[in-house]
Order: sequence, then structure tokens, then C-alpha cells
Amino acid sequence: MKPYLRDFIPVSFADIPEATAYEAGYLVTKNAGWRNVRPVIDAQKCVGCLNCYLYCPDGVIYRDGSKVAIDYDFCKGCGICRNICKLNAITMEAEK
Repeated sequence: MKPYLRDFIPVSFADIPEATAYEAGYLVTKNAGWRNVRPVIDAQKCVGCLNCYLYCPDGVIYRDGSKVAIDYDFCKGCGICRNICKLNAITMEAEK
């Protein structure tokens, strides 16, 4: 599932989830523009194992066919996806 902005932001105690996180893809603001590096996926090396998806703290990685893609509107450039990728299919490149 690709992340998307939601119109609803919880404002009362009754709206806060009982678990530790919202459902996947719950994002309320776009990246503020402070990211200085961003992950880039090498499609030739990626086998679609989805480890990067599982470990992404912002939930910005999603399945695109048999591979994965990144929604740069919400990526903070933390590099966790690069560190978890065993095939080195993700590199961090300077933001342009």
C-alpha cells in the first residue's frame, strides 16, 4: 500500500489508537525539506524481499509490481532501509 495523506488527525483521547502505532500508511504531513540524503533503489539488485518495507520507520516504502519503491514526499532519509538490505540494492545519494 502506498502511503497517502489523510484528512483526519486525532484530536481527542477516544481517537488515539490502543496499540503503539497507527495502521500502515497513516501520514499527516509531507517531508519538511530538511533531508540531505535519500535512498535510491537499484532495480537490478532488488529481489522484492520487502525487508526495507518492514523496517522503514516512516512507512514510505511500498510494493511496485515485484519490486519496491519509495515515496519521497514522506521519506526522512534515515538510511535504515539501506542498512537492512542484505543485497546492497539501496544506496544513499545526496539530495539534489
